[in-house]
Amino acid sequence: MPVLIRQAVPADVPALRVLIDASVRQLQAGDYTPSQLESALETVYGIDSQLIEDGTYYAAQSDATLVGCGGWSKRKTLFGGDRWTGRQDDLLDPHRDAARIRAFFVDPLWSRRGIGTLILEACESAAKAAGFTRLEMGATLTGVPFYRVKGYIELEHLAVPLANGESLAIVRMAKEV
Repeated sequence: MPVLIRQAVPADVPALRVLIDASVRQLQAGDYTPSQLESALETVYGIDSQLIEDGTYYAAQSDATLVGCGGWSKRKTLFGGDRWTGRQDDLLDPHRDAARIRAFFVDPLWSRRGIGTLILEACESAAKAAGFTRLEMGATLTGVPFYRVKGYIELEHLAVPLANGESLAIVRMAKEV
């Protein structure tokens, strides 16, 4: 079935929440404990309405079903949805700063079918068109192999504090475009 990549809109939020929860619980289960995932869903992961408002968040759709999502940002926040308290919504300078690749999730039933690649290509093209020459992200351990194949290099390992007292390991990665 063909997959359409389009800008996400506020009406997509309920379906995106279901998609993100399923993606996290199933696709990240090999890299994080159930308690880490549940706490991350409560405090870190989730919808980033600023990305939707900025027009930089994409939905992958097959027929009427959302099968993936992801975006890029011209703001300082490296990771985290609306619930994340470490947000920095100041605008980045494309001549000095790296655009952020953000919030990628794929429906587990659609994983390994090129959905992430389609969304990433849309994000990289849009960020480049906006004048950015570098991209950066906070990748989950699950996403690191995918981003490596796409030309991203590891810069540092981070531990994101979770509300339950645990932490979530992520890897800051970057790429020149």
